Amino acid sequence: MNLNDGTGRARPRTRVWAWLWIAASVAISGALTGSEVRAASIQSLEIVTKSGVHVFSIEMATTEEEKTTGLMYRKELADGKGMLFDFSPPQEVSMWMKNTYISLDMIFIRADGRILRIAQNTETLSTKIIPSGGLAKGVLEVIAGTAQKYGIQPGDRVAHPLFNGH
Repeated sequence: MNLNDGTGRARPRTRVWAWLWIAASVAISGALTGSEVRAASIQSLEIVTKSGVHVFSIEMATTEEEKTTGLMYRKELADGKGMLFDFSPPQEVSMWMKNTYISLDMIFIRADGRILRIAQNTETLSTKIIPSGGLAKGVLEVIAGTAQKYGIQPGDRVAHPLFNGH
């Protein structure tokens, strides 16, 4: 059976179905690149301080592309939200704020889940290198002022699956 494509020429049915399949695939893949995909990467992370346990909702940065981009180009980051960078195995880590419009606190975390160092109120849009100051397995980026607000200090414990196996 042939279908008319509106130009008076006959089209085989298989071509029409192929175009419908391609259109449906594009529509579905477009829908999946939105918030559904981002929501799937949201995890919980806790920091235990002298003042109590503070829970954060974090995105994971595990691929090289995710770690390179991080929170660049974003215009806002809500309190209690953040991004955790996985630098397994533990290593000296250097970060920067290039193309980052939001001032951040960078929390460098050792393999055992203890906070190694905190770089507070980082300078936006800067290429200044921010070093870990030792071996770090992860870096948590949160909105500037978070460490001071919750009394987060080096030595405090971070609870997240990244740090369970050391």
